[in-house]
Amino acid sequence: MTNVPYLTVKALTKYIKRKFDADPHLTDIYVKGEISNFKRHSSGHLYFTLKDDKARIMAVMFTSAARTIRFIPEDGMNVLVRGSITVYESSGQYQIYVQEMQPDGVGELFLAYEQLKTKLENEGLFDTNRKKVIPEYPKRIAIITSPTGAAIRDIITTIKRRYPIGQMIVLPALVQGKQAGMSIASAIDKANKLSIADVLIVGRGGGSIEELWAFNEEIVARAIANSKIPIISAVGHETDFTIADFVADIRAATPTAAAELAVPHIEELMERLLNRKNRLFRGMSTIVKEQRSKLHNLEQSYIFRNPQKLYEQKWQYLDRVQERLIRSQEIIINKKRDKLQKLDRKLATHHPAMKLEISKTKLKHLKQQLQQSMVTMLKEKSATFSNKIATLDALSPLNILRRGYSVAYTEDNVVVKSTSQVQQGNKIKVHVADGRYYCTVDFIEEGENLG
Repeated sequence: MTNVPYLTVKALTKYIKRKFDADPHLTDIYVKGEISNFKRHSSGHLYFTLKDDKARIMAVMFTSAARTIRFIPEDGMNVLVRGSITVYESSGQYQIYVQEMQPDGVGELFLAYEQLKTKLENEGLFDTNRKKVIPEYPKRIAIITSPTGAAIRDIITTIKRRYPIGQMIVLPALVQGKQAGMSIASAIDKANKLSIADVLIVGRGGGSIEELWAFNEEIVARAIANSKIPIISAVGHETDFTIADFVADIRAATPTAAAELAVPHIEELMERLLNRKNRLFRGMSTIVKEQRSKLHNLEQSYIFRNPQKLYEQKWQYLDRVQERLIRSQEIIINKKRDKLQKLDRKLATHHPAMKLEISKTKLKHLKQQLQQSMVTMLKEKSATFSNKIATLDALSPLNILRRGYSVAYTEDNVVVKSTSQVQQGNKIKVHVADGRYYCTVDFIEEGENLG
């Protein structure tokens, strides 16, 4: 058994991988199935599983190939893929490396169109309330399209014919190919940064969906949505709508129609101005006639023919008013004089000197009353105090001692009220009227009324 050539797992896996790589049927294979476990890595690589009702296979699509697909892969989507089968050595699993992928049963471009349309619509980029109004009389019109296509000639010819006073600015852009979307978006951003126009026409002539695809790219849609300048989409297809048509402030079916929407017709303006001029002249003529008639009537009026009659009556009226004014003035002065006299008399009655004399008299009387009250109160308090002194003297313990009584205290200066407070041999202190003396308890005799 020691001579058996055991293989390492790595060597076995490499051998199997070489077998897969050498098989011409596995190097360029077409597979259809349902996507599951889809994941887009931060590097841009796509990892997913292709499955049907009986089997499954791991799939990888690297960034370089993933950039070519126009739709967004999702779980549950049926797809057609082309790639090669090989073995991933680290896990020993075989998997398909996808080079191309398209939806199964629906066109890739149509699916990408519907996905982006749904996404932008949910974000509100199609809402009518965010659309800007196209100016009625723009001074500058910027055109973003190919400088060599038929669309630019149609737009310029139409604007020159309809509105020769408008200034046109052409911003060249690619309108077909992989770089077209970036080119159109950059031109829109440039027009806004420089504020070079009052309105933008963005478009191209007709073509297939592949040729018009730049106007279905998200970068173009967002550039239109972010534009501060109103935008007219002018993609040359009357029946179908691009994403740019939905986002633009107004959609024109053709470049020529866009030019007609962008500017008014000079002949219509001239006719409108002529009509307003005629209406202005007729209105002014009517006003002049009416004012001239009023002036004539005023010139023929009685006042203008006899102006002195006007101020003669006013003089008479002035005299009457002056007389009433004088009478009213006298009445007012008399009323004010009477009121002043009343106030003067009232002021004399309430003069501060008078009030001061009255207050002095009242103060003197109050002072006398206070002195009398103090004398009376002092006598009453003295008598009360004497009575209190006599009562206290009668109740004083000293008087009791003078009558022959004494008070005994323990060594702790506690009054002896009971035989239970002392014991034989205790020293006690006895207070009498003229002093105190100290004793020792020889014996204790209990009982009441001892003689």
